[in-house]
Amino acid sequence: MIQIATVFSGIGAAEQALQQLGVEHRIVFACDNGERYLQPTFKEITNILEHFLPEYRESILRMLYDSTGKPNNVKKSYFANYDIDESRWFEDIRFIDGKPYKGQVDLFVGGSPCQSFSTYGHKRGLEDVRGTLFYDYARLVQEIQPKAFIFENVTGMLTHDHKRTWQVIKDTFEMLNYDIKYEVLNAKDYNLPQLRKRLFVVGINRKLKCPEYEFPKAVPLTHKSTEYLEDNIPNEYYLPEKGFNFVTKVERSQRRARVNQDIIGCQTANQQFNWVGDFRVETPQQRHIDDPRIFVGEYEGKPAVARKMIPRELLRLMGFSDNFKIVVDDNVMWRQTGNSIAVPVIKAVIEQIIKTLDL
Repeated sequence: MIQIATVFSGIGAAEQALQQLGVEHRIVFACDNGERYLQPTFKEITNILEHFLPEYRESILRMLYDSTGKPNNVKKSYFANYDIDESRWFEDIRFIDGKPYKGQVDLFVGGSPCQSFSTYGHKRGLEDVRGTLFYDYARLVQEIQPKAFIFENVTGMLTHDHKRTWQVIKDTFEMLNYDIKYEVLNAKDYNLPQLRKRLFVVGINRKLKCPEYEFPKAVPLTHKSTEYLEDNIPNEYYLPEKGFNFVTKVERSQRRARVNQDIIGCQTANQQFNWVGDFRVETPQQRHIDDPRIFVGEYEGKPAVARKMIPRELLRLMGFSDNFKIVVDDNVMWRQTGNSIAVPVIKAVIEQIIKTLDL
């Protein structure tokens, strides 16, 4: 059984990958603040928590986050789809103590926001990244000592801050006694019709004396986006005149909207918001013509209607199975999907880790 822990967990791409691989696993813990942000500073929160016993601190943190008045929608999606309970869920990576989990985690997965590190150049390990969320990811690697970790991020991390950010991250990982391999992987190279490049860093604990990790090789793309679409989309997803004109006229959308692509563009957190992302243009049916909300225009010389892609379609185009339960509204699900890792990519990365570690 593989013991997995994740931070910046989102809707659980790594967990979904293990499900699809049919690998028996247990979630040691997961963590995500659901894009909610606290007013108190780190120091102020630390001072609050010091007044409580360790077993009550996570409850206090939840109360602080609940006081923002915003629900943790990521947690809703995660709990609906994976085997986890409150005792294994954390709201804030900054306050996770990894020491009790030392030796209990086979695979640790996450990807922090890209930030500049002002102390670059001193090569003091974790001291070089203190004050960033990457610090907490690296700190947990040090405290937990997983057999392997996966760190995923946007490709811009490699060039951010004149490449200083990546140099600090790479140096920090290597100082934690892990053999590091990294590569930019594109979802389309793992048989998913999406142009999505992401940086993947894999660390293998040197104490294990494992063979060198090799990233999975690309495979031919045999699918088109049309294979992932639903029939009989409700009228509410079709666009009015302004939206139709925006997504069908390149000079208006400035290529922020894409239409009827066999390989869709990179899904983002803003997918389908303000007509950004991938859309479908279709031949109008009578129900479209009869609905005053829907604009029937012309596209490539023929009558046409345009629509958003529904959450289920976009989940499929990120590699999630139809067993994934949607328990939040469309706007939230679009955002959660765009923020996720493409499942076929991390699935291939994890499969190689399993082989390397002989799990």
